[in-house]
Amino acid sequence: MINKKITLILASSSGRRLGMLEKIGYKPSHVFHPNIDERILEGETPYTYVSRLAEKKANSALGLYKNSYILGADTIIFSGNKVIGKPKNYEDAYNILTRLSGKRHSVYGGICLISPSKNTSIRTVVTKVKFRFISSKEIQEYLSTDEWKDKAGCYAIQGYAAKFVKNINGNYDNVMGLSLVDFDSMIRGLK
Repeated sequence: MINKKITLILASSSGRRLGMLEKIGYKPSHVFHPNIDERILEGETPYTYVSRLAEKKANSALGLYKNSYILGADTIIFSGNKVIGKPKNYEDAYNILTRLSGKRHSVYGGICLISPSKNTSIRTVVTKVKFRFISSKEIQEYLSTDEWKDKAGCYAIQGYAAKFVKNINGNYDNVMGLSLVDFDSMIRGLK
């Protein structure tokens, strides 16, 4: 870890986020698996929804870890006025990829960081992604990889699905699950 005085708790079940943090020199001392209600509230925008989930994840670990920074994060896809989370099953994943094929969608990443003194910083990062047209056969091939499981929008931009991405406008790491530049800025500025 870059700053040995920082004790970081990752309140997220995402192994991908853990690896991303380690890549930039932050090694969480513990990974806490939050069990929160992720239902969207009536009238809630994608922006407020993903921020609320990130904050709930961080707060769910707050009572267990003293003198630590706690990071909660969440990622969702927004397309056609609909929030798209993790697919429920193969059929749901197939339908999601069919909906995203040839279109632009937004990736919302919510980040909540709570300092040892209980100060809180919340940020939402939005990245626009456009997929090229994906044939039914290509979708089936992709779903056979199982890479889609447990991923918002049922794809991993850094994996097999990279070949579907026509262009991206915004933060690439956000699409992977955590904007590292935003996290680093937040932890350096939060007392």
